[in-house]
Amino acid sequence: MSGRARVAVTGSVLVAAFVLLGVLVHAGHGGVDAAVEDLVGTRWTGPLGRAAELAGAVLGPVLPTLLGVVLLAGAALLWRRGEHRTAGLLIRVAVVLAVCRATSVVFKPVFDRQRPRVYPEASFPSGHVVSVAGAGFALVVLCAWLAPRLLRRMVALAVVATALAAAARIALGVHWLTDTIGAVLAVIGFGLLTCAGLGLLPAGRDRVSVGPRDD
Repeated sequence: MSGRARVAVTGSVLVAAFVLLGVLVHAGHGGVDAAVEDLVGTRWTGPLGRAAELAGAVLGPVLPTLLGVVLLAGAALLWRRGEHRTAGLLIRVAVVLAVCRATSVVFKPVFDRQRPRVYPEASFPSGHVVSVAGAGFALVVLCAWLAPRLLRRMVALAVVATALAAAARIALGVHWLTDTIGAVLAVIGFGLLTCAGLGLLPAGRDRVSVGPRDD
């Protein structure tokens, strides 16, 4: 099996796990979700909630929006400079980012899960966690091509940022734990499938760099 095929299979398994989780939690919550909700209680009304709101202002939809703008602006600049291969890479990564972010928009109304407390929109998957995980996933892919030496650090940064976003949404009382898990499954699953389709993963031996003309 080729590397791209393995990426596609892994992505398919994660997407299936995401859909299965969504089906299971659609009717309500229980087990670990209920335990975490009881632990949080009404603490979201105090300092914990205010801290979580501040974290959500940074670790949320603003990240993929800004990253998308940077990727497309960078692609336009590089294309004008004649660095077409690098520009094409940035565009493909922007597509991956868009697909990852769309998982929340598309699937929230599909599963239509209620929030732990009254709050706009459905609950599964968490849009904030999708946003942070999607931005992190896109940056990891970009790093694999442009700066492989920094790949481990970027993976670690993406994991920490995603975990913080998930903790903030749970602490704020607007998401169940499984909403955040589903968000990560969706981002990685659909992200891997998109990368396989665009030839981004596994990263090619002919990695590109921003610099002199590519062609």
